[in-house]
Order: sequence, then structure tokens, then C-alpha cells
Amino acid sequence: MCGIVGYVGSVRERSDAGDLDGEYCALDVVIEGLRRLEYRGYDSAGVAVVADGTVQSRKKAGKLANLIAELEEHPLPSTLTGIGHTRWATHGGPTDANAHPHLADEGRLAVIHNGIIENYAELKQELLAKGVKFASETDTEVAAALIGDLYRGAADGDITKAMQLAAQRLEGAFTLLAVHAEQPGVVVAARRNSPLVVGLGDGENFLGSDVSGFIDHTRRAVELGQDQIVTITPDSFAITDFYGRPAQGKEFEVSWDAASAEKGGFPSFMEKEIHDQPAAVHDTLLGRSDPRGRLILDELRIDPAELKQVNKIIVLACGTAAYAGMVAKYAIENWCRIPTEVELAHEFRYRDPIVDKNTLVVSISQSGETMDTLMAVRYAREQGAKTVSICNTNGSTIPRESDAVLYTHAGPEIAVASTKAFLAQITAAYLLGLYLAQLRGNIFSGQIKDVLADLNKIPEKIQTVLDTTGPLRELARSMKDEKSVLFLGRNVGYPVALEGALKLKEIAYLHAEGFAAGELKHGPIALIDAGQPVFVVVPSPRGRDSLHSKVVSNIQEVRARGARTLVIAEEGDEAVREYAEHVVYVPETPPLLMPLLTTVPLQIFAAELAAAKGFDVDQPRNLAKSVTVE
Repeated sequence: MCGIVGYVGSVRERSDAGDLDGEYCALDVVIEGLRRLEYRGYDSAGVAVVADGTVQSRKKAGKLANLIAELEEHPLPSTLTGIGHTRWATHGGPTDANAHPHLADEGRLAVIHNGIIENYAELKQELLAKGVKFASETDTEVAAALIGDLYRGAADGDITKAMQLAAQRLEGAFTLLAVHAEQPGVVVAARRNSPLVVGLGDGENFLGSDVSGFIDHTRRAVELGQDQIVTITPDSFAITDFYGRPAQGKEFEVSWDAASAEKGGFPSFMEKEIHDQPAAVHDTLLGRSDPRGRLILDELRIDPAELKQVNKIIVLACGTAAYAGMVAKYAIENWCRIPTEVELAHEFRYRDPIVDKNTLVVSISQSGETMDTLMAVRYAREQGAKTVSICNTNGSTIPRESDAVLYTHAGPEIAVASTKAFLAQITAAYLLGLYLAQLRGNIFSGQIKDVLADLNKIPEKIQTVLDTTGPLRELARSMKDEKSVLFLGRNVGYPVALEGALKLKEIAYLHAEGFAAGELKHGPIALIDAGQPVFVVVPSPRGRDSLHSKVVSNIQEVRARGARTLVIAEEGDEAVREYAEHVVYVPETPPLLMPLLTTVPLQIFAAELAAAKGFDVDQPRNLAKSVTVE
């Protein structure tokens, strides 16, 4: 959710120094980093700098532009130590007072925070009893006051020690960054159940919610472990645990550059990322099979003998990732003959699930920081299950806490509504299913080679869909005043229908529902009225003939009741033409792989309709890219 940036540097000339006469300062880095992190979703923003023995801050509710306007009217001094924050409201509404940073120790300490402090009320009462006064409704200000109190007391004026002592007392999920007027050139941070990464520069160091916060300046990064403290100066970084014992982080190289996070001429990040999908699928497949067609998943470091013993698979995910899991279920059960369940991660551990050492738990998360999914993975491991993470973010928490990881290689996904990560997740799930089938001998090696050959044709087929979207975009613009859209699908088309509905909800704020087409007669058909738009994802006529004919019958049923039918079908399927007001054809491909194609028109439709309504498709209201609280 929240975006966090920290910076300490040394004086030097830079050509990209903005309006500061060539002198590169902390505020430049921090604002630039917050721009990069806007995709995470937020409702206020603020910065603080250490200058001339003081801490000075500015913060405003609303978009980053409001903060920049405030800085233009009330400038901050040019300094070399600063922190910045974009907030997604939890405790207290999105107001100037509740925005971060929060100050303590008579204004000498500034703190920003991502997460939730669960015991803040108890701590607040303790601090009130000491005479501390509060200016906001947030749990963050309580954490700041606690750090300030400890700084003057048990920590004896050491900001790192104060953070360590405070972290020992805090409960919940948090990333905290702090600066103090008495320690210029130092930023200290604490991490528990919330993302934080260190960026390593030359005479400068960085902190960020993710590497986007400093990718303009360095690709060298260090991932922090659970319950760790990091202190950065211009020339050093030091990591400890919450009790001051030395600890290690894991250094890695960021594989993409700043240009990958730019729009590249498209009107929105979402549009760019929709068009990135051929590359996302291609790169996720790249290097994962040998010339003989055998899968080689180097990251999947679980003993093959243990994988052969798996008798149940549980897929854990939330939102769009859960629909990728539903597609995975059809493929894995088909290829591996292993019973597979798909669970919403936030429900999983609260229903006493049956999990043991022969259960394989597969978590799917674009960010690798989804708190509900992380907690479900931890629970599964406690029960003895083996865990595999499908993730797009190297160094994130869920892969680190899983037994194995299968990284997608979609590149940075900036728009809040997921597109290319969804197709990459499905692709990775197919690879996992085929790998398990290969290990267990469920299907012949020649069949696996054939499926991989079909998968390798998908990027070109996605591009074909992208190249023929004119009529679909025109249709979307014509429907900007619709109040409701329904989506129907069967088999692997059912999760595609759910995802199509979710995209409209997320970015167009339009009532939309996805249904299994067979459920129509069991209730949803009552929603059909004259002119009601209904998207139907039609199975291939080359697959199960009965399913194709049944879905064509569903089209006839809703059309007979006045629905406006909008059909996505395979090239050559002429049977649907006479029953549809609009048909979008996708290239022929094996039925199990069809979601990689049929999803794309629904993404384009949602993006075009939302844009026609004048909405910001990259940052839809009330949503965040990475949901790091339960």
C-alpha cells in the first residue's frame, strides 16, 4: 500500500538535479521516488528533511501534486537527508493532520510508516499518562511518540537504539522510517511483515517500499529479512535484529531499469502493460525447458521425491491472482490428476483447513507482499505443508518465506489493476502443472513438449489480439453510460468471466458480475432485462462439444430475454455469429490455454470504457497495488 522513500547522500553535482542549481539534494530523490511509487495507491503525501539541526516537513491530503504545490509555496531547504511517504488511510481519514510524516520529541524526530500498529491504543494511553499530546488520529503518531520517548530515555540519544527498543514493543505489521535533527546523515528503519528494501549507491544510500523508489539511481539492492533494523548513512548500511544483534541482508541486482516503469507513449500504465503481455508471457517461459522439451525449473528447490508424494494442492491468492489460481486448477487436475483447491487467502487459516506434509500449497501474489497471502503461507508451513510461491517481485517476503519460488518475469507492473502479471501468473502455473506431471509420469514427455510448443506460440497470438482492437474500443466508448455489465463463462472461461467483471469494477466503478454460465438458470437470469449487456466467453468448438453447445444455448437464453450479447470466441466459430450483437475473435489455441487470449479483450474493454468515463485507470479510487494489511 503506502509508498516509502528514504535517502542520505553527500554533496555533488548532478545534471538531473532539478531546480537546485546543479546541487543534488534529498528532496529531489524523495519526490522522484514517491512519483515512482504512486502506483501503490494513496490518499495523502508528505516529506521531511533534516536541515541545520532541525527537522522540517510538509504534508498534504490528496495527490502528490498537492504536496508539490505546498512545497513551491513553502519550500524546504536543500539538504542531504530526507524521507517521504504516500499514505493509504487506515487509522484516521485522509487529512493533512493524519498524513505522514508525524513528528515527536518536540519536532526533532520525524517518522513515516506502512502497516498497522495493533497495540497502538494501549501504547497511546501509556504515553498520554506521560503528558504526550497527539495531533492526529493515527497509529503512526503513537509509534513516533514511542520512539521519541525512548530516544530521550533508554536509548540515550541513539536513534537506531530507539528504533530497536520501539520495535520490540510494537505489535502488528509495520515498516517504520525515522530521522532525527541531532543525527543528520542517518535514516533508520524497521521492518516486520511489511516491505522494505535498501538501495546501494556511491556516496549515497536509499530505502524504499520497493526498488521503484530508487531505480533511477541504482540497481544494487539489499532485501531485509523479517524483524530487522537497518541504518543507512551516505557511505554505509548496517543491519541488526530488533535486539541489536548483527544480521545480514541479501544483496541482489535489479534486472529492469527506470525506462521499464515509464508509459512508453501509451496514455496510461495500464495500456502499456496490456501491450507488454506478449513479452511477459514470453519471458516467463524463457529458459525453463531444454531442447528435448523437458521442463527445468531451477528455482523449484523442493526434493522431487517429496513432490511425487503430493496428494493435494491448495492454491492461495486474493483478487485477480485468485482467478489465475482457478485457471491453474483446471490445468493441474487435467495434467497431474491431483485434487486441487483454490482458496481465498484471507479465509484459509480461519476455517481449520486440512493440510499435512503431502499437501503442496501454491501461493500467487504479484507483489509478494500481500499480507493475507503471507499469513496463509505461514500457517500452511506450520501445518507441515510444502509451499511454492508464484511471484513477480524478486526479494519480496512471500517467496523468501516459501520453500520454493517460481518467478514470473513480467517486469514492473505499475497500474493498480493487474493485467500482464495475471497472464504471467497463469503461464507460471501452467509450467508448474506440467513440471509436476513430468515428475509423476502422468503424461508422456511428447505431450509436455507439445503443450510447451503451444505455449510458445501464445505471445504472437496475444499480439494478434492487440493489433485488432479497434471495433472493441469503439464498442467500449459507446457503452460508457451503461449501469451494469454481466459476464458468463464455462470451464477455464469461468475465471476469465470473473476477471472481466473485476476489471470493470476496479477501474470503471461499474456494477459487473461474472457467473459460471451453467448457473444462469439457478438465479442470475433474473438480472436479464431489455438491453442488458452480457459478455460471453465461448469455449472452443474443438474442445468438449457439449460445453460449446451449452454456452451457445446460454447465449440464446439471455438474448431471448432482451440481453445485448457480446461474445468472445475462437476464430472459425461461426455458430455464435447469429446470436451475438458483437463478436471478438481470438486465434485458435488449445482449450486449456485459451485464458491467455480471451482475457485480453476484456482488459482492453475495461480500460477503454473507464478512460471514456474520464477516470484514472492507473490509480482507481480506494485501491492499492500491494495490500500489505489484513
